[in-house]
Amino acid sequence: MGFLELKGLTKRYGSAAVVKDVSLSVEKGQLVCLLGPSGCGKTTTLRLIAGFVEPDEGEISVGGRRVSSPGASEAPERRNMSMIFQSYALWPHMTVYDNVAYGLKLRGLAKADLQQRADTILAATKLSQLAQRYPGELSGGQQQRVSLARALVVEPETLLLDEPLSNLDANLREEMRFEIRRLHDKFRYTTVYVTHDQSEAMTAADMIVVMNQGVIEQAGTPEDIYQRPRTEFVARFIGGTNIFRGAWDRRDGVAAGNGLVLRCGSGDFAQQGDTAVSVRQHDVRLATSRPDGATNSVQGTVARQIYLGSHRDYLVNLPDGESVRALAPAHVSIPPGESVWLHLPPEHCRALAH
Repeated sequence: MGFLELKGLTKRYGSAAVVKDVSLSVEKGQLVCLLGPSGCGKTTTLRLIAGFVEPDEGEISVGGRRVSSPGASEAPERRNMSMIFQSYALWPHMTVYDNVAYGLKLRGLAKADLQQRADTILAATKLSQLAQRYPGELSGGQQQRVSLARALVVEPETLLLDEPLSNLDANLREEMRFEIRRLHDKFRYTTVYVTHDQSEAMTAADMIVVMNQGVIEQAGTPEDIYQRPRTEFVARFIGGTNIFRGAWDRRDGVAAGNGLVLRCGSGDFAQQGDTAVSVRQHDVRLATSRPDGATNSVQGTVARQIYLGSHRDYLVNLPDGESVRALAPAHVSIPPGESVWLHLPPEHCRALAH
């Protein structure tokens, strides 16, 4: 049994169920990312954990103590949880130190204990030199660190983060991903982190929970989710991929049209109907001459290529009008309109029954 347990959790607004029979077990000290597109139910799940909304069905337990069920939910302030929102929600009239120490003052800590804990967390979040500044004098990344410090200083059992980096520019977001992971490794609070950004999830998480239309599509380590997606939705959402479909023949492979027959190194084949096959964009091999062998290769025409510094991004049109994305080294430069062969190595083709 995990430290944080969600069992059959359902939340409806009117006739629409935004969270549908969600069950999840989170171990103590684990960082779990709820990942998915807007409207998938991840933020509602977080708000259910926090106690801001009550479930219509199911229950939530923390440390073996039931905190939520229909008609019987503990108030948020009694759950020993800290939540960080998209907005930093810092008090502009208070210094960094006072913002961080505020929760300790509410708990009535002795002055010496309060000072020691506030100083420790300010040092851990690299804010000691900024302790007497006001939020308006800080950068976005510094304000986010203050928000983290304020949440961590009260030593919660559970830390909840709702898209905490969405207001930062790209460079700061990348920096803060690693900062959140560093702080987690230092303090090991049980953490649930909501994001729609796969890079954030891959960087920060011990476990990624991919949600879609209110249900969990797949849960696993970042490597499991990326390398071994179970559904087409997960394959598309985590990393760039190409999806081919066709009937599976046990002897030859998946006939995906355009004369392309795909042998797959992993995955599950549909016993009825078409099987989808996922091939990551960076695993597609481009060549100007036909590769050896007939399977897993198809000819097409370069529709466009974009130079991105470390690599080139190709769009290749197949004879039936389908398109394939491929990433190639920067030195591989094939102009639009040229004929090209695509090789899809079997070890990088994953069959998806669902």
